[in-house]
Amino acid sequence: MLSPMPRQARLDAPGVLHHVMVRGIERTQIFRADADRADFVARLATLAEQGAWTVDAWALLPNHAHLLVRTGTRPLSRSMRSLLTGYAGAFNRRYHRVGHLFQNRYKSIVVEEGPYLLELVRYLHLNPLRAQVVPNLRTLDRYPWTGHSALLGTVPRPWQATQAILAQFGRTVSRARKAYRAFIAEGIPQGRRPELQGGGLIRSLGGWAVVQTLRQGREAYAGDERILGTAAFVEQVRAAGAPATGGARGRVTLAGVLAAVAATTGLAPDALAGGGRASRLARAREGVAYLWCRLAGQSGRSVAAALGVSHQAVSAAATRGERTAARWAGVWQQLQ
Repeated sequence: MLSPMPRQARLDAPGVLHHVMVRGIERTQIFRADADRADFVARLATLAEQGAWTVDAWALLPNHAHLLVRTGTRPLSRSMRSLLTGYAGAFNRRYHRVGHLFQNRYKSIVVEEGPYLLELVRYLHLNPLRAQVVPNLRTLDRYPWTGHSALLGTVPRPWQATQAILAQFGRTVSRARKAYRAFIAEGIPQGRRPELQGGGLIRSLGGWAVVQTLRQGREAYAGDERILGTAAFVEQVRAAGAPATGGARGRVTLAGVLAAVAATTGLAPDALAGGGRASRLARAREGVAYLWCRLAGQSGRSVAAALGVSHQAVSAAATRGERTAARWAGVWQQLQ
């Protein structure tokens, strides 16, 4: 009899994107009613508002949940422990039950953003339609238990990083939402996507076709069940022990963000630090916080030190910056 493989250490670092999956023990329903779903979402939102993570996409199904989150001011493991322990305790009290609610530990996959961010947003948000929890896309558009409705603006979720995703579909919110919905509709015929959720080599290399091609030759390849990305990304993550975010986000520097925002707002970079509550200065700080924390996916602590404000002030500024994302779209393109 084969002995079980030891658990591998989780990969995590500030700004890293994770696809997280949690399931009910023995397929137990973890959401029996809307009150349960609202409780879970409120806890998810609180952690986002605290800066613990940035939430790009999410979906709740009766016996499991998917999250696409970026590590913020605290490790993913700490945030997940807070989310799941608090929710399980409240669930057990509501239904007068005892014992574990979730199956083993949650599953988390580090994601290479360039090729997979938008694909995972679509995959997660189509889950209720694939599971026949909702009958069609029109119903999904207003379904409150995924991040899809927040991206369309039908169910406001100010804590969800909607602008960071919409900015990749268009310069104005209305055009971006239209293009985003078309993108979602195009994914319906794809059905289940094993290459986005499978195991080991297949997920890490990008799908069955890639693996089969490699097996026909003598090429060396790397795989890791904790990672969704190209072979080069897998090797980079494993060599570093904690992954870089990859793509344009990895090239953006805080100094570059400060200089670009200062130039756009007509302020000297030094003016961004320290006191002052002038409206132009407040807008500039919102831009810096939004670009650095939401789009570059970096920690708010470093920008808080650069701006001479508290981390809580940075989190609030980044949220305000999301609401005026169109103002900063050109700056982001310049930084890339």
